[in-house]
Amino acid sequence: MKYFPESALMQLEFDKVQALLQLHCKTELGYQKAVNLRLHTHIDYVKAALQQAHEFKQLILMQEYFPNDHVLNLHTELRMLEIEGAYLTGEQAMNLRKLAESMHSIFRFFDHDRRIQYGGLAEVIKDTYYEKKVTAIIDEVLDETGQVRDNASPELSRIRTALFRKRTDLRRIFDRILQKLQKLNYLADQEEAFLNGRRVVAIYAENKRMVKGIIHGESDTRKTAFLEPEETIELNNDIQSLEREEGREVYRILKAMTASLSAYKVLLNGYHEILGTYDFIRAKAKLALDMDANYPSVVPQAQLHLVQAYHPLLLIYNRQNSKPTIPVNISLDKDAHILVISGPNAGGKTVTLKTVGLIQLMLQSGLLVPVHPSSQLGIFKQLMIHIGDTQSLEFELSTYSSHLKNMKYFMENANGRTLFFIDELGSGSDPNLGGAFAEVIMEELAKKHSFGIVTTHYLNLKVMANKVKGIINGAMGFNEETLMPMYKLMIGKPGSSYTFSIAERIGLNPSLISRAKKLVDEGHFQLDKLLNKAEQDLQKVEAKEKDLQKLLKENEKLKREYEILADKEKKHQQITFMKLQNQIKEADLTYLKDMERKLKQVVVEWKRANDINEKEKVMKQAEILLFRRREKQINEKHNKKVQDKFEEVGRQCQVGDQVKILTNRQVGRLIEIRDKRGIVQLGNIPINVKLSDLVVVQEKPTESVD
Repeated sequence: MKYFPESALMQLEFDKVQALLQLHCKTELGYQKAVNLRLHTHIDYVKAALQQAHEFKQLILMQEYFPNDHVLNLHTELRMLEIEGAYLTGEQAMNLRKLAESMHSIFRFFDHDRRIQYGGLAEVIKDTYYEKKVTAIIDEVLDETGQVRDNASPELSRIRTALFRKRTDLRRIFDRILQKLQKLNYLADQEEAFLNGRRVVAIYAENKRMVKGIIHGESDTRKTAFLEPEETIELNNDIQSLEREEGREVYRILKAMTASLSAYKVLLNGYHEILGTYDFIRAKAKLALDMDANYPSVVPQAQLHLVQAYHPLLLIYNRQNSKPTIPVNISLDKDAHILVISGPNAGGKTVTLKTVGLIQLMLQSGLLVPVHPSSQLGIFKQLMIHIGDTQSLEFELSTYSSHLKNMKYFMENANGRTLFFIDELGSGSDPNLGGAFAEVIMEELAKKHSFGIVTTHYLNLKVMANKVKGIINGAMGFNEETLMPMYKLMIGKPGSSYTFSIAERIGLNPSLISRAKKLVDEGHFQLDKLLNKAEQDLQKVEAKEKDLQKLLKENEKLKREYEILADKEKKHQQITFMKLQNQIKEADLTYLKDMERKLKQVVVEWKRANDINEKEKVMKQAEILLFRRREKQINEKHNKKVQDKFEEVGRQCQVGDQVKILTNRQVGRLIEIRDKRGIVQLGNIPINVKLSDLVVVQEKPTESVD
């Protein structure tokens, strides 16, 4: 991505974002990637980088372990593999083993499901593979502490066995000598010592002539002499000789191991690069968490649709100081691609401009950005910026001359893939003349279909934004009562500079304000006053809209509560119905228990009866009890049969209709109507029934069986 001027990234504070990213890097390679962060115009690269950072951010949020916790800076070790005849120490070889083991853990992490879930992160290792021979070569030579194993070669095994025996013999002889000297009270220190690689004893200096051996040195006070006893000289010589042989054999083994590992130097370099890449991605994810950054939609065409966008550095600063940060919403597309922001000083115009610029730079460098995920950002191929005083002493240019020089570059080089930012367009010159040039510059940039944001106080630029195609107005909110900026961008209308309002509120002499108003062109003053009033009216409308939204939310809350209550009522009715069913069943059970009790009483009375007449009387009582129950069952069965066979028609009865008698549920034919009564033929028997007790019915159609 091209940018102008050279200080553009610094003016937009992109270097500060880089510095924050570098703090999260653990490896040297990850740090270098953060230092050399580039701006890309290839959408596939941008998407891939954003996807990787987003996936690692999800890993952190879900507290899922990713195996890249080893901080390995192995440039020296990897360089040794490329030098013929070089050898790695045990510690260096163990570092390469950690490298291989880390890659093995990463390959195990990306099982089938995770390769799908974290496709962006898995893409980093798609062109490599895990080679277990690397760890096998090292494990064959070194133990877990990085020391060369005794069985690394037969020769080393022989040497170390001999060393063990010699050292055992030396220790046994030395212990005997120490006991002897202790008895003679010659020892200045009971502990043995080593001097010049030889085993020695510390004896009092006055006794050094009394013990045969070689004196290797004295203490600083010359009261103690360090002597190698005569009996151990030969053993010490043998041990030193074996140690030299051991060193030569260890060197040979490490050199052979290094030569074997050098066959995998390209693979190991790739491993090192991958771990650095994952460290860099992890740093981007950590930075994203610091600034509540997300992965927006990235589209190939030039456009901006920012929802709840924050200036990342301002967000972090305000959070540290427990201050709120106001987000900004901006949309620029082919129909409205230049935004003119007006409003009072210190109202947030420049911060808004820098917010958009910094977010675009972060996006095209592959960093997640502090916007709502529903935001959409396009890819731009060049970025131009003009912020602040650009007076040049070197070229003897005034502020306005430098301003025009930059604008000349903008107009000559801008195109449909350009994103530009101009702070205070036209400032530094006569308002009328500077405003005229500013209009020309704006029209030219609009013709080039370039995208950009311009801040200004010029009324003519506010007016032209409604006339020139592609240019729209925006204003920073300002509370006229409190004289405090609202830091809120309102799209679609220009804003007032609140010059006289601010003067009145701070207590400037009214006569001075009045004189100033008279000096201002009437049309100019009326327009600024109109903008002032329009902005305040809009703020009131927005306040009412907020109240309306609040009421709507409360209404929605009440609706949800009503639905919950309705659901509870429905469940209550179901429970009541079930209880009623249980009551019916309980009534049947009570009836049966009562019937059982009565029948038992009947049996008792029948047994007590002495003659046939009394027994018959008891039997009649039993029949009456049983008949009532049986009669009820028969009626219920009959009613069910009628309901299954017939259905009600729902009209007045006429002669010839098939009718059902409501009192006994029997069905017959109506053959005659007499006043309010009807004659119903039931079989061969005619019955006189009230018309109100009759309903017309018809037989239900029988279901055909296919």
